Amino acid sequence: METIHLELPAALLQAADLDDRNVAQDAARLLALGLFREDKVSLGRAAELCQTPLAAFMDFAAHHGVPPLRYGSADLAEERLSIDRLGV
Repeated sequence: METIHLELPAALLQAADLDDRNVAQDAARLLALGLFREDKVSLGRAAELCQTPLAAFMDFAAHHGVPPLRYGSADLAEERLSIDRLGV
């Protein structure tokens, strides 16, 4: 995977409570989480982009207040229609 190097203010890392030893990985996870939160990538793609196992990324997302699985009212309505069509 191609990488880039960038400089960040130390105050930003401190405010984000990022560990200097793992700052690249932590920053990658936070960026991937932002992409997932904004529906720009799927959960699996976000985990892949930050090179984190899916289960670990799901835990990371939940820890940061982002539900890893999304099942909204539209999904529920679609399920109900399917059940009605099947006559269950």
